[in-house]
Amino acid sequence: MKPHFRSNRINIVLIGLFILLGIGSYVYNQYLVSQILKQEQSGIKLWARAIEYTSDPDQEEISQSLLEAAEYLRRRPFVPDSIINLIENAEADRASQTFVTREIVLSEDRFLVPRIIVDEGGEIISSNHVEDELNHELIEEYASMNTPIEIRLGEEGYSQRQYVYYGESPTVRYLRYFPYIQLSLLALLLGIGWVSYRTISRSEQSNLWVGMTKEAAHQLGTPLSSLYGWVELLREEKKDDFTRRICGELENDITRLRGVADRFNKIGSEPVLTNQRLEPMVREVINYMKQRLPQLGEHVDVLCRLDTGLHARVNADLFQWAMENLIKNAMDAIKSPTAEAQVAVNLYRVENEVFIDITDTGVGIEKKFQHEIFKPGYSTKKRGWGLGLSLTKRIIEGYHSGRLIIHESGIGSGTTMRIILPVDTVKPLDSRSSPAGKN
Repeated sequence: MKPHFRSNRINIVLIGLFILLGIGSYVYNQYLVSQILKQEQSGIKLWARAIEYTSDPDQEEISQSLLEAAEYLRRRPFVPDSIINLIENAEADRASQTFVTREIVLSEDRFLVPRIIVDEGGEIISSNHVEDELNHELIEEYASMNTPIEIRLGEEGYSQRQYVYYGESPTVRYLRYFPYIQLSLLALLLGIGWVSYRTISRSEQSNLWVGMTKEAAHQLGTPLSSLYGWVELLREEKKDDFTRRICGELENDITRLRGVADRFNKIGSEPVLTNQRLEPMVREVINYMKQRLPQLGEHVDVLCRLDTGLHARVNADLFQWAMENLIKNAMDAIKSPTAEAQVAVNLYRVENEVFIDITDTGVGIEKKFQHEIFKPGYSTKKRGWGLGLSLTKRIIEGYHSGRLIIHESGIGSGTTMRIILPVDTVKPLDSRSSPAGKN
């Protein structure tokens, strides 16, 4: 399985876990809120019934009559104590009324639900724990949240009605926000975990690349030295022009291979950047790729428009390696030879940035894959490890502080890859320089 597929699967698993945790948290929170609301409704109903009980006018009259009767009988010597105790026990009802008044009706801490009492005409009589402005809009809001509770005061037939409108306690309001806070914290933790995973993964990939490239450079060293010796031996044995020409080409390729080995050695270490003209380096890569086109079986016209006066701080070996990868990919993207099979390289300046566009007339890249092509392991070719573009992006962005992007691409209309070098790496343009024509 390729690395980018494995990464996508991890993304899906993490997103799935996040959704499941979010749904579970929300459902459980709603259950808690509903249970607390039931308790609050029961409490407000109890509070309303307590008001009815303590407002009963008969309670005061009964209590006063019982006290007078007990005092009167106590002064009579022949009245049994059992009768006096019975009367005093009846007076205990007055104590229960006091308890209800003090512990339920007047308690400020027992019921923290905001409530408003209005009369039959809709006028506000009193309120408790209401932080908002008292008005009829607030009453309508409470009515939409809970059914008002009716209170009847006075005797039957002469009773007065009041209504209790109530909202939600601060505890319930805080709980309603809790899932969003929890999901935000969870998303933050998942984000931190994902960034940590990506950092570790990239570090492992980087170490793997460094190890592979240095081992490749080491393995190339011995056969390259041997090839130099065989070329010299062939040159000494055969003096004809054809052999000399072949030996010269072999020597050029061996020198090229030694440069590749040097490039591999530079991966993983900080490259030395020097201010250089870009046009000769780009043209050298283009000429090298042109010479190899017949050997690669390609029929592609390579066009270039290069500004000769542009300078940038680059490492020549690594920069040319990146250019080779991009031009080779552009050539490989042209699947069938046509009259319009072209690769164009354009080097120019826009304000304080250097642009290098590599444009092909190949098959193009689907939009859904345009974010995948720079990931290690992604490749549309039957052979290869899919490290070319990933390594190229690392060279341009990691070592040269530039950018490598897909500027344009469409199915059947080709692709334009763009290298952008930052302003602080660009030498001021010489006014005497002028763009070169097409070659």
